[in-house]
Order: sequence, then C-alpha cells, then structure tokens
Amino acid sequence: MYVCICNGVTERAVRQAASGGVRTLSELTRRTGCAGTCGGCAEYAEKILDEEHGRVAFPLSLLVAA
Repeated sequence: MYVCICNGVTERAVRQAASGGVRTLSELTRRTGCAGTCGGCAEYAEKILDEEHGRVAFPLSLLVAA
C-alpha cells in the first residue's frame, strides 16, 4: 500500500527504512522522500515508524496532584 502518493513511497519501504535505522520523520524524508511534498502522509508514516520501533503513543491526560 502506498503511504506517500506524491513520491511513490510504500508502507514496505517505510518499514524497511525503519529496520535500517530510520527513527524520525525527517530521516525518513531524507531517505525515501516520504512526506517531502504535501505532508499529507506524515502522520501515518510516523505511526508506522513508531510501530516498527515498538513505541506506542498513549493519549493520556496529564495527572496533576491537587
């Protein structure tokens, strides 16, 4: 499946880049061109990077002791 239509970057290419050490969106853009044109794919590309590196974002509220 294509992640970045503008630059023809597939999900497989993003996962391979992550396996090759790419950890950030800016590194991914430099390596593959993903998210380098319109940026519409940036959120999904970051999600794939996070999955490949075992990071999961939990939308938790900040707990403050009163």
